Amino acid sequence: KFIISMNKLIFRKLSADIFAFFLLSSLAITSIVWVIQGVNLLDIVSEQGHGIKVYFFYTILNIPKIFSKLLIFTYFITLFVVLIRYEENNEILIFWTNGIKKITFINFIGKISLLFVLLQLILNLLIVPMTQNLKQQYLKNSSIEFFPNLIKDRKFTNITKNLTIFVEENKNGLLKGIYIKEDLGDNERKIIIASRGKLIENDNDFSIKLFEGNISNIDKKNIVKIKFKETVYELSKLNSKTRQINKLNEINSIFLLNCLEKYITKRKNNNIRCGEKDKFLVKDIYEEIFKRSINPIYIIVLSLVSSLLIIKPKVNFLQNYFKGMLFILGFSIILFSELSYKFITLSSLIEFTFIILPILFIIIFYFYLLIKCNFKTNYL
Repeated sequence: KFIISMNKLIFRKLSADIFAFFLLSSLAITSIVWVIQGVNLLDIVSEQGHGIKVYFFYTILNIPKIFSKLLIFTYFITLFVVLIRYEENNEILIFWTNGIKKITFINFIGKISLLFVLLQLILNLLIVPMTQNLKQQYLKNSSIEFFPNLIKDRKFTNITKNLTIFVEENKNGLLKGIYIKEDLGDNERKIIIASRGKLIENDNDFSIKLFEGNISNIDKKNIVKIKFKETVYELSKLNSKTRQINKLNEINSIFLLNCLEKYITKRKNNNIRCGEKDKFLVKDIYEEIFKRSINPIYIIVLSLVSSLLIIKPKVNFLQNYFKGMLFILGFSIILFSELSYKFITLSSLIEFTFIILPILFIIIFYFYLLIKCNFKTNYL
Protein backbone atom coordinates (compact mmCIF):
# COMPACT_ATOMS: atom_id res chain seq x y z
CA LYS A 1 0.00 0.00 0.00
CA PHE A 2 2.87 2.35 0.80
CA ILE A 3 4.46 1.72 -2.62
CA ILE A 4 1.15 2.30 -4.42
CA SER A 5 0.58 5.51 -2.47
CA MET A 6 4.13 6.65 -3.22
CA ASN A 7 3.70 5.93 -6.92
CA LYS A 8 0.51 7.98 -6.99
CA LEU A 9 2.34 10.92 -5.43
CA ILE A 10 5.15 10.62 -7.98
CA PHE A 11 2.74 10.58 -10.92
CA ARG A 12 0.74 13.41 -9.35
CA LYS A 13 3.87 15.56 -9.23
CA LEU A 14 4.67 14.72 -12.88
CA SER A 15 1.19 15.67 -14.03
CA ALA A 16 1.32 18.88 -11.96
CA ASP A 17 4.64 19.82 -13.58
CA ILE A 18 3.27 19.14 -17.06
CA PHE A 19 0.08 21.15 -16.53
CA ALA A 20 1.90 24.02 -14.80
CA PHE A 21 4.52 24.32 -17.53
CA PHE A 22 1.84 24.06 -20.23
CA LEU A 23 -0.23 26.84 -18.66
CA LEU A 24 2.75 29.17 -18.28
CA SER A 25 4.20 28.50 -21.73
CA SER A 26 0.84 28.69 -23.52
CA LEU A 27 0.04 31.93 -21.70
CA ALA A 28 3.40 33.42 -22.71
CA ILE A 29 3.35 32.27 -26.36
CA THR A 30 -0.34 33.10 -26.86
CA SER A 31 0.19 36.57 -25.36
CA ILE A 32 3.11 37.29 -27.70
CA VAL A 33 1.17 36.21 -30.79
CA TRP A 34 -1.93 38.07 -29.57
CA VAL A 35 0.02 41.33 -29.17
CA ILE A 36 1.59 40.97 -32.62
CA GLN A 37 -1.80 40.29 -34.21
CA GLY A 38 -3.29 43.15 -32.20
CA VAL A 39 -0.80 45.57 -33.77
CA ASN A 40 -1.68 44.26 -37.23
CA LEU A 41 -5.39 44.78 -36.48
CA LEU A 42 -5.01 48.45 -35.60
CA ASP A 43 -6.46 49.36 -39.02
CA ILE A 44 -9.87 48.62 -37.45
CA VAL A 45 -9.41 51.97 -35.71
CA SER A 46 -7.07 53.86 -38.06
CA GLU A 47 -8.67 52.92 -41.41
CA GLN A 48 -12.18 51.71 -40.59
CA GLY A 49 -12.90 54.23 -37.84
CA HIS A 50 -14.16 51.84 -35.16
CA GLY A 51 -13.70 52.76 -31.50
CA ILE A 52 -11.15 51.39 -29.03
CA LYS A 53 -13.84 49.33 -27.28
CA VAL A 54 -14.69 47.56 -30.57
CA TYR A 55 -11.00 46.97 -31.32
CA PHE A 56 -10.32 45.55 -27.85
CA PHE A 57 -13.34 43.22 -27.88
CA TYR A 58 -12.49 42.07 -31.43
CA THR A 59 -8.90 41.20 -30.49
CA ILE A 60 -9.94 39.50 -27.22
CA LEU A 61 -12.19 37.15 -29.18
CA ASN A 62 -9.16 36.20 -31.26
CA ILE A 63 -7.45 34.55 -28.26
CA PRO A 64 -9.22 31.13 -28.48
CA LYS A 65 -8.13 30.78 -32.11
CA ILE A 66 -4.52 31.65 -31.28
CA PHE A 67 -4.48 29.30 -28.28
CA SER A 68 -5.98 26.48 -30.34
CA LYS A 69 -3.47 26.95 -33.16
CA LEU A 70 -0.54 26.87 -30.75
CA LEU A 71 -1.82 24.09 -28.47
CA ILE A 72 -0.18 21.15 -30.28
CA PHE A 73 3.18 22.93 -30.44
CA THR A 74 3.00 24.17 -26.85
CA TYR A 75 2.12 20.71 -25.55
CA PHE A 76 5.04 19.14 -27.43
CA ILE A 77 7.41 21.78 -26.02
CA THR A 78 5.97 21.15 -22.55
CA LEU A 79 6.57 17.40 -22.63
CA PHE A 80 9.99 17.86 -24.19
CA VAL A 81 11.20 20.37 -21.61
CA VAL A 82 9.69 18.59 -18.56
CA LEU A 83 11.11 15.20 -19.53
CA ILE A 84 14.55 16.66 -20.30
CA ARG A 85 14.51 18.44 -16.94
CA TYR A 86 13.57 15.20 -15.16
CA GLU A 87 16.36 13.42 -17.02
CA GLU A 88 19.04 16.02 -16.34
CA ASN A 89 18.10 16.40 -12.65
CA ASN A 90 17.98 12.60 -12.24
CA GLU A 91 14.36 12.94 -11.07
CA ILE A 92 13.44 10.26 -13.59
CA LEU A 93 15.37 7.74 -11.48
CA ILE A 94 12.74 8.10 -8.75
CA PHE A 95 10.27 6.32 -11.01
CA TRP A 96 12.57 3.36 -11.71
CA THR A 97 13.78 2.99 -8.12
CA ASN A 98 10.14 2.79 -6.97
CA GLY A 99 9.52 -0.11 -9.32
CA ILE A 100 7.65 1.88 -11.97
CA LYS A 101 8.25 0.38 -15.41
CA LYS A 102 9.09 2.60 -18.35
CA ILE A 103 6.04 1.46 -20.31
CA THR A 104 3.84 2.36 -17.33
CA PHE A 105 5.41 5.81 -17.38
CA ILE A 106 4.75 6.12 -21.12
CA ASN A 107 1.12 4.96 -20.68
CA PHE A 108 0.63 7.68 -18.07
CA ILE A 109 1.93 10.34 -20.51
CA GLY A 110 -0.48 8.92 -23.11
CA LYS A 111 -3.44 9.27 -20.74
CA ILE A 112 -2.58 12.91 -20.08
CA SER A 113 -2.33 13.46 -23.84
CA LEU A 114 -5.91 12.22 -24.25
CA LEU A 115 -7.07 15.18 -22.12
CA PHE A 116 -5.27 17.57 -24.45
CA VAL A 117 -6.79 15.84 -27.49
CA LEU A 118 -10.23 16.39 -25.93
CA LEU A 119 -9.37 20.04 -25.21
CA GLN A 120 -8.20 20.55 -28.80
CA LEU A 121 -11.39 18.98 -30.18
CA ILE A 122 -13.60 21.20 -27.99
CA LEU A 123 -11.70 24.26 -29.17
CA ASN A 124 -11.69 23.26 -32.85
CA LEU A 125 -15.29 22.09 -33.10
CA LEU A 126 -17.09 24.46 -30.73
CA ILE A 127 -15.28 27.38 -29.15
CA VAL A 128 -13.11 28.72 -32.00
CA PRO A 129 -15.88 28.81 -34.68
CA MET A 130 -18.25 30.42 -32.16
CA THR A 131 -15.81 33.17 -31.09
CA GLN A 132 -14.65 33.82 -34.67
CA ASN A 133 -18.25 34.28 -35.79
CA LEU A 134 -19.06 36.41 -32.73
CA LYS A 135 -16.16 38.82 -33.32
CA GLN A 136 -17.10 39.28 -36.98
CA GLN A 137 -20.77 39.87 -36.15
CA TYR A 138 -19.75 42.36 -33.47
CA LEU A 139 -17.56 44.26 -35.93
CA LYS A 140 -20.27 44.31 -38.60
CA ASN A 141 -22.84 45.69 -36.16
CA SER A 142 -20.53 48.29 -34.59
CA SER A 143 -20.80 51.98 -35.43
CA ILE A 144 -17.83 53.94 -36.75
CA GLU A 145 -17.02 56.22 -33.82
CA PHE A 146 -13.95 57.83 -35.35
CA PHE A 147 -15.52 58.66 -38.71
CA PRO A 148 -14.61 62.40 -38.57
CA ASN A 149 -10.94 61.48 -38.23
CA LEU A 150 -11.08 59.45 -41.44
CA ILE A 151 -11.78 62.50 -43.59
CA LYS A 152 -8.46 64.18 -44.37
CA ASP A 153 -7.85 67.48 -46.19
CA ARG A 154 -7.33 67.05 -49.95
CA LYS A 155 -7.33 63.27 -49.80
CA PHE A 156 -9.69 60.76 -51.41
CA THR A 157 -10.99 58.59 -48.58
CA ASN A 158 -12.67 55.22 -49.24
CA ILE A 159 -15.08 55.30 -46.33
CA THR A 160 -16.66 52.05 -47.53
CA LYS A 161 -15.99 49.88 -50.56
CA ASN A 162 -18.73 51.77 -52.46
CA LEU A 163 -18.25 55.27 -51.08
CA THR A 164 -15.45 57.79 -51.68
CA ILE A 165 -15.28 61.25 -50.10
CA PHE A 166 -12.92 64.12 -50.91
CA VAL A 167 -12.84 67.49 -49.13
CA GLU A 168 -10.65 70.52 -49.61
CA GLU A 169 -10.75 71.32 -45.93
CA ASN A 170 -12.02 69.71 -42.72
CA LYS A 171 -11.95 71.89 -39.59
CA ASN A 172 -13.64 70.15 -36.65
CA GLY A 173 -16.39 68.74 -38.85
CA LEU A 174 -16.89 71.92 -40.93
CA LEU A 175 -16.19 70.92 -44.52
CA LYS A 176 -15.34 72.89 -47.66
CA GLY A 177 -15.06 71.76 -51.30
CA ILE A 178 -16.89 68.44 -50.94
CA TYR A 179 -16.91 65.63 -53.51
CA ILE A 180 -18.86 62.40 -52.80
CA LYS A 181 -19.02 59.40 -55.13
CA GLU A 182 -21.28 56.47 -54.32
CA ASP A 183 -21.30 53.32 -56.50
CA LEU A 184 -24.84 51.96 -56.68
CA GLY A 185 -24.04 48.85 -58.76
CA ASP A 186 -24.93 47.87 -62.35
CA ASN A 187 -22.84 50.75 -63.73
CA GLU A 188 -24.85 53.25 -61.69
CA ARG A 189 -23.31 55.85 -59.44
CA LYS A 190 -24.19 59.02 -57.63
CA ILE A 191 -21.87 62.03 -57.52
CA ILE A 192 -22.46 64.91 -55.12
CA ILE A 193 -20.54 68.17 -55.24
CA ALA A 194 -21.09 70.86 -52.59
CA SER A 195 -19.30 74.09 -51.70
CA ARG A 196 -19.50 73.41 -47.96
CA GLY A 197 -21.00 71.07 -45.40
CA LYS A 198 -21.13 69.98 -41.79
CA LEU A 199 -20.70 66.59 -40.13
CA ILE A 200 -23.65 65.68 -37.90
CA GLU A 201 -23.42 62.87 -35.33
CA ASN A 202 -26.64 60.94 -34.79
CA ASP A 203 -27.35 58.24 -32.21
CA ASN A 204 -25.41 55.41 -33.89
CA ASP A 205 -24.05 56.93 -37.10
CA PHE A 206 -23.17 60.12 -38.99
CA SER A 207 -24.62 62.27 -41.74
CA ILE A 208 -23.34 65.25 -43.72
CA LYS A 209 -25.41 68.41 -44.09
CA LEU A 210 -24.51 69.84 -47.52
CA PHE A 211 -24.95 73.39 -48.84
CA GLU A 212 -24.96 74.85 -52.37
CA GLY A 213 -24.19 72.03 -54.76
CA ASN A 214 -25.61 69.46 -57.15
CA ILE A 215 -26.34 65.73 -57.33
CA SER A 216 -25.61 63.73 -60.50
CA ASN A 217 -27.23 60.31 -60.92
CA ILE A 218 -25.40 58.43 -63.67
CA ASP A 219 -26.43 55.15 -65.32
CA LYS A 220 -25.90 53.44 -68.68
CA LYS A 221 -28.47 55.57 -70.49
CA ASN A 222 -28.30 59.09 -69.14
CA ILE A 223 -27.19 61.57 -66.49
CA VAL A 224 -29.69 63.31 -64.21
CA LYS A 225 -28.39 66.41 -62.44
CA ILE A 226 -30.20 68.13 -59.54
CA LYS A 227 -29.14 71.34 -57.88
CA PHE A 228 -29.72 72.01 -54.19
CA LYS A 229 -29.21 74.74 -51.64
CA GLU A 230 -29.33 72.41 -48.68
CA THR A 231 -29.57 68.62 -48.29
CA VAL A 232 -28.51 65.84 -45.93
CA TYR A 233 -26.45 62.85 -47.02
CA GLU A 234 -27.06 59.90 -44.68
CA LEU A 235 -24.13 57.68 -43.71
CA SER A 236 -26.13 55.04 -41.88
CA LYS A 237 -24.44 52.12 -43.68
CA LEU A 238 -20.83 52.93 -42.96
CA ASN A 239 -20.17 49.49 -41.55
CA SER A 240 -20.49 48.06 -45.07
CA LYS A 241 -16.70 48.28 -45.49
CA THR A 242 -16.44 45.50 -42.94
CA ARG A 243 -16.52 42.02 -44.44
CA GLN A 244 -20.17 40.94 -44.51
CA ILE A 245 -19.75 37.28 -45.49
CA ASN A 246 -18.47 34.78 -42.94
CA LYS A 247 -15.35 32.76 -43.63
CA LEU A 248 -15.35 28.98 -43.38
CA ASN A 249 -13.51 28.97 -40.04
CA GLU A 250 -16.36 31.05 -38.55
CA ILE A 251 -19.06 28.51 -39.41
CA ASN A 252 -20.65 26.18 -36.85
CA SER A 253 -19.23 22.63 -37.00
CA ILE A 254 -22.69 21.00 -36.94
CA PHE A 255 -23.69 23.02 -39.99
CA LEU A 256 -20.53 21.93 -41.82
CA LEU A 257 -21.06 18.29 -40.84
CA ASN A 258 -24.63 18.42 -42.17
CA CYS A 259 -23.34 19.82 -45.46
CA LEU A 260 -20.68 17.12 -45.65
CA GLU A 261 -23.21 14.40 -44.88
CA LYS A 262 -25.47 15.70 -47.64
CA TYR A 263 -22.68 15.57 -50.24
CA ILE A 264 -20.52 12.81 -48.73
CA THR A 265 -20.15 10.97 -52.05
CA LYS A 266 -19.15 14.21 -53.78
CA ARG A 267 -16.97 15.58 -50.98
CA LYS A 268 -13.98 16.15 -53.29
CA ASN A 269 -15.94 17.94 -55.98
CA ASN A 270 -14.57 21.36 -56.94
CA ASN A 271 -17.88 22.79 -58.13
CA ILE A 272 -20.60 21.76 -55.67
CA ARG A 273 -21.36 24.35 -52.99
CA CYS A 274 -23.28 24.27 -49.74
CA GLY A 275 -24.46 26.78 -47.16
CA GLU A 276 -26.27 30.09 -47.29
CA LYS A 277 -26.45 31.15 -50.94
CA ASP A 278 -24.21 28.12 -51.70
CA LYS A 279 -21.12 30.10 -50.80
CA PHE A 280 -18.84 27.27 -49.56
CA LEU A 281 -17.28 24.59 -51.74
CA VAL A 282 -18.00 21.10 -50.38
CA LYS A 283 -14.31 20.28 -50.97
CA ASP A 284 -13.29 23.15 -48.65
CA ILE A 285 -15.84 22.04 -46.05
CA TYR A 286 -14.35 18.54 -46.10
CA GLU A 287 -10.84 19.92 -45.57
CA GLU A 288 -12.06 22.15 -42.72
CA ILE A 289 -13.74 19.23 -40.93
CA PHE A 290 -10.56 17.20 -41.36
CA LYS A 291 -8.51 19.98 -39.76
CA ARG A 292 -10.89 20.31 -36.84
CA SER A 293 -11.35 16.61 -36.06
CA ILE A 294 -8.36 14.57 -37.30
CA ASN A 295 -5.38 16.84 -36.59
CA PRO A 296 -5.79 16.75 -32.76
CA ILE A 297 -4.92 13.02 -32.79
CA TYR A 298 -1.33 14.00 -33.59
CA ILE A 299 -1.05 15.19 -29.99
CA ILE A 300 -0.82 11.53 -28.93
CA VAL A 301 1.83 10.91 -31.59
CA LEU A 302 3.89 13.78 -30.18
CA SER A 303 3.55 12.44 -26.65
CA LEU A 304 5.08 9.15 -27.82
CA VAL A 305 7.88 10.98 -29.63
CA SER A 306 8.63 12.92 -26.43
CA SER A 307 8.55 9.69 -24.41
CA LEU A 308 11.52 8.46 -26.45
CA LEU A 309 13.61 10.80 -24.30
CA ILE A 310 13.57 8.27 -21.45
CA ILE A 311 15.18 5.66 -23.71
CA LYS A 312 18.79 6.66 -24.30
CA PRO A 313 20.73 5.19 -27.23
CA LYS A 314 23.61 2.92 -26.22
CA VAL A 315 26.06 4.52 -28.66
CA ASN A 316 27.68 7.50 -26.90
CA PHE A 317 28.06 9.83 -29.87
CA LEU A 318 24.35 9.41 -30.70
CA GLN A 319 23.36 10.61 -27.22
CA ASN A 320 24.69 14.07 -28.03
CA TYR A 321 22.36 14.42 -31.00
CA PHE A 322 19.44 12.34 -29.75
CA LYS A 323 17.46 15.20 -28.18
CA GLY A 324 17.96 17.42 -31.21
CA MET A 325 16.86 14.63 -33.55
CA LEU A 326 13.73 14.00 -31.50
CA PHE A 327 12.87 17.69 -31.44
CA ILE A 328 13.26 17.94 -35.24
CA LEU A 329 11.12 14.81 -35.63
CA GLY A 330 8.38 16.24 -33.40
CA PHE A 331 8.46 19.62 -35.13
CA SER A 332 8.27 17.89 -38.54
CA ILE A 333 5.21 15.93 -37.39
CA ILE A 334 3.54 19.19 -36.30
CA LEU A 335 4.19 20.77 -39.72
CA PHE A 336 2.98 17.62 -41.44
CA SER A 337 -0.23 17.55 -39.38
CA GLU A 338 -0.95 21.20 -40.21
CA LEU A 339 -0.55 20.59 -43.95
CA SER A 340 -2.05 17.11 -44.27
CA TYR A 341 -5.60 18.34 -45.00
CA LYS A 342 -4.36 19.72 -48.33
CA PHE A 343 -3.78 16.21 -49.68
CA ILE A 344 -6.99 14.39 -48.75
CA THR A 345 -8.83 15.36 -51.95
CA LEU A 346 -6.11 14.17 -54.35
CA SER A 347 -7.23 10.53 -54.57
CA SER A 348 -9.12 7.91 -52.55
CA LEU A 349 -5.91 6.07 -51.61
CA ILE A 350 -4.20 9.25 -50.37
CA GLU A 351 -7.38 10.27 -48.56
CA PHE A 352 -7.60 6.94 -46.71
CA THR A 353 -3.88 7.04 -45.93
CA PHE A 354 -3.99 10.50 -44.41
CA ILE A 355 -7.08 9.69 -42.34
CA ILE A 356 -5.52 6.61 -40.71
CA LEU A 357 -1.95 7.98 -40.66
CA PRO A 358 -2.09 9.42 -37.09
CA ILE A 359 -3.37 6.03 -35.84
CA LEU A 360 -0.56 4.27 -37.74
CA PHE A 361 2.00 6.64 -36.20
CA ILE A 362 0.63 5.88 -32.73
CA ILE A 363 0.85 2.12 -33.33
CA ILE A 364 4.38 2.32 -34.80
CA PHE A 365 5.83 4.53 -32.07
CA TYR A 366 4.06 2.65 -29.29
CA PHE A 367 5.26 -0.77 -30.44
CA TYR A 368 8.77 0.61 -30.85
CA LEU A 369 8.60 1.83 -27.25
CA LEU A 370 7.27 -1.56 -26.13
CA ILE A 371 10.26 -3.28 -27.70
CA LYS A 372 12.75 -0.82 -26.20
CA CYS A 373 11.13 -1.23 -22.77
CA ASN A 374 11.40 -5.05 -22.86
CA PHE A 375 7.64 -5.42 -23.16
CA LYS A 376 5.71 -7.68 -20.79
CA THR A 377 1.89 -7.82 -20.82
CA ASN A 378 1.56 -7.32 -17.07
CA TYR A 379 3.17 -3.86 -17.41
CA LEU A 380 0.22 -2.52 -19.41
